[in-house]
Amino acid sequence: MADLHAGSDAPALGGVSYVMPVLNDVSNVRNAVDSILAQSYSGPFDITIAVGPSIDGTLELVEDLARTDDRIHVIVNEVGSTPSGLNLAIRASSHPVVVRVDAHSILPVDYTRIAVETMERTGADNVGGIMDARGTTPFERAVALAYTTKVGLGGSAFHVGGGEGPAETVYLGVFRRTALERVGLFDEDIKRGQDWELNLRIRESGGLIWFTPDLRVTYRPRANLSRLARQMLSTGLWRGELARRFPSATGIRYLIPPAMVVGVALGLILGLIGVVQAIAGATPWLLVGFVVPLVYALFVVAAYVVYARGARTRGRFLVVLPCIHVSWGTGFVLGYLSLTRNIAAHTGR
Repeated sequence: MADLHAGSDAPALGGVSYVMPVLNDVSNVRNAVDSILAQSYSGPFDITIAVGPSIDGTLELVEDLARTDDRIHVIVNEVGSTPSGLNLAIRASSHPVVVRVDAHSILPVDYTRIAVETMERTGADNVGGIMDARGTTPFERAVALAYTTKVGLGGSAFHVGGGEGPAETVYLGVFRRTALERVGLFDEDIKRGQDWELNLRIRESGGLIWFTPDLRVTYRPRANLSRLARQMLSTGLWRGELARRFPSATGIRYLIPPAMVVGVALGLILGLIGVVQAIAGATPWLLVGFVVPLVYALFVVAAYVVYARGARTRGRFLVVLPCIHVSWGTGFVLGYLSLTRNIAAHTGR
């Protein structure tokens, strides 16, 4: 790899290319770009934004941003998917370090400097940190709370934090370009979970993925229940698909939500049959099936008591948490069993 140091006044480091796929993100993309421009990193950089077919003015906005700063470049992502946009942006840029940015994310001012210094110190091919979910409305704050607790999205370090060290995957990622080129960039057939699959290939090629809690990226959650459910369903679908493709690389935490969904569904069915038994005058022993959904309901209430904070957030948390679990778990079952007609259409948008 080319020497990342730009001069003797380290931490002045080599060039960085920021890559960002966007699609109908007019309300978020400006803040994401502003957070890049505000970086304390002292090396040269450029920003490549790959814009999918948007109808909300996103293309016009980023083109206006590009006209005011020649370090910003806009390319068209006709396919519109995240991995396609990332690959187009990576190929259109040239610096030795590639920083993935999401339109919903806001980078802290020292993000790039810390990431590249960590990359050099550890020899990692990809460095990342914590997806620090923060909402601006009561609903978004409830989603953010669920994201950042162990009962929400499984307790991964990039959601809840943890000690620095090697990791299976990280949020977004700061990559060595040579590592991306070595494994062939993102798999464009995988519309969600493509970062996990890419990191799997990097690790299998001998590369190191490194997590550090010193990196925190502000993330804006989905704004309403229907968008959250759609996001979680598609994420679960693709996680199920990836679990089927790579069974040996699938951790136990990925199996808990689908097991819950199957258990609750079977429990409700058995319990309802028990009701019929009671009506018919038979011994309603299948009413015991209601124990499973009751246990899950108690789990949600316990999570509410332990984690929920703020009067306006508390009630929404009771809705948000089951929405995440049920949507993600249902998606996983459908994806794992290949029961969806066109999984490529599920992008979480």
